Amino acid sequence: MSAHGSLRRHRFVGAAVSLSAAVALASTLAGCSGDEPPKKAYTVPTSLCGTTVDPAQVKAVLPGGDSLTTATQKPNGGTIRCNLSVDGKLVLSLAQAWWSEGHTTAAVSQAYPGTDDGKLSDDLRFVHTGTAGVGKTVPSCKASEHPEQDLYITVETRDSGVDDPDAIEKLLVAFTKAVEGSAACK
Repeated sequence: MSAHGSLRRHRFVGAAVSLSAAVALASTLAGCSGDEPPKKAYTVPTSLCGTTVDPAQVKAVLPGGDSLTTATQKPNGGTIRCNLSVDGKLVLSLAQAWWSEGHTTAAVSQAYPGTDDGKLSDDLRFVHTGTAGVGKTVPSCKASEHPEQDLYITVETRDSGVDDPDAIEKLLVAFTKAVEGSAACK
């Protein structure tokens, strides 16, 4: 074989090796980036709609993204809803809603999507799934504007891709306790 033929074969083999190395590297990088959840580049405030929250518990039920915005809604005289959006998309709603006395948490939870077949706590105050939950405040939580009513708390993810029962339960219980210690229950 001539030196020229050997050189040509070497270039071809070298190009094939470089190409397969590039494909292997690209596959490895694609695999790595697919394994990591999208980065949560935003900061969660310590107060949402006037209620103190643990930002880490809120962040645990939010998807990745760059910016977080909050908006308060009062759709009726007894409900306050705090909506959280990531990159302009509604992803989480935390709400306080007054219901007439005599309801159970299990019954109230039926009015909220995502709580079907939820886990009921031993004390019967909380129902949650991996995407939503309902909690009942303590009996001493009363407001003169809402006589003979009980205050319920809801946590609902909205098409965020988050499904984490432990994180939803932690946020639901913590947010309910925070509301119990707030002006809403005085």
